Amino acid sequence: MKSGEKTYIWQLTGWPRLTYDLRHLSTILTKAHQAQGHLLGRMHDLGMAQRDQATLKVLTEDVLKTSEIEGEKLDPESVRSSIARRLGVDIGALAPSDRHVDGVVDMVLDATQHHGEALTTARLFGWHAALFPNGYSGLTKISVGAWREDEQGPMQIVSGPLHRQKVHFQAPPAARLDSEVSDFLNWFESDHKDDPLIKAGLAHLWFVTLHPFDDGNGRIARAVGDMALARGENSAQRFFSLSTQIQRERKDYYEWLEKTQKGSLDVTEWLDWFLSCLLRAIENAHLTLSAVLLKASFWQQWAGTPMNDRQIKLLNKLLDGFNGKLTSSKWAAIGKCSQDTALRDITDLLDKEILKKSDGSGRSTGYELIHPAG
Repeated sequence: MKSGEKTYIWQLTGWPRLTYDLRHLSTILTKAHQAQGHLLGRMHDLGMAQRDQATLKVLTEDVLKTSEIEGEKLDPESVRSSIARRLGVDIGALAPSDRHVDGVVDMVLDATQHHGEALTTARLFGWHAALFPNGYSGLTKISVGAWREDEQGPMQIVSGPLHRQKVHFQAPPAARLDSEVSDFLNWFESDHKDDPLIKAGLAHLWFVTLHPFDDGNGRIARAVGDMALARGENSAQRFFSLSTQIQRERKDYYEWLEKTQKGSLDVTEWLDWFLSCLLRAIENAHLTLSAVLLKASFWQQWAGTPMNDRQIKLLNKLLDGFNGKLTSSKWAAIGKCSQDTALRDITDLLDKEILKKSDGSGRSTGYELIHPAG
């Protein structure tokens, strides 16, 4: 960067006073609010157990996808068990505790379950420490629960081979972080003039632009955005996952961030994309809700039918969206039983017309559910 050259929004005169054209955003904002209200109304009509199951499903996806955006894959069963343990939702046998998974879950739940509590420096440090319980990001030692120090030079987002790297963004110098984060937190807690959905988009952009930590900034920025959304709904229960939708649109997400961070203080276009992404997240949440209702209807239909623990476990896996084809060998592996026992389990469910053979199973026979509607 040449001396005196203004490349990023944090270098512009007037930063951090981000502006936007509310008239331009009014249509998409109205659509997002209507979709949000429709989803909340649909959830309100459910029983407590079904709402808990929907929340568990959404939060599991949220934790998995906010990490996946950063290229990190967590174990779905560990995540689901960690969330169920904290929410007190009964899902049967729980997977063993995983310190790293628990840390991500703790941050996401703290942001939404305790959305009414003030966002402070100490709280951000706590989230960061939870994300990196051993003080390392991969094999690199990082400052945990503290702002970055830029000892190796400016904080930059780069891509490409070492000899030909492209700089997508450079964050404000570490020496400015105390003041910069203080301005952000004062605005987040004290400024109530923005619509809650717009505030979530501004908070996400502002925090990720500050990039105050050595690592984990994207995940924390998304948690801050979720906290703003939870405050707007005044609800600790999450029925849609913005992180899941951002993961689906990951390429666009990074392109819009880069364009906005290299643009002007008018961030209308970023908010237009953010609100559109949010609307798609809410619309996709209806699929999650339908899956929860289908599962409840299934077990209501078969409530009086005797089944063993293996059968219940495998049927729940199918109801939750089993990846690939369920065969007798997979049944034996997941149910920790012999192939003969697996076949007896499956044959019993075929006779009861709970399972059916899949069409076009190929070399090995696959099995699928006969849903209540069918």
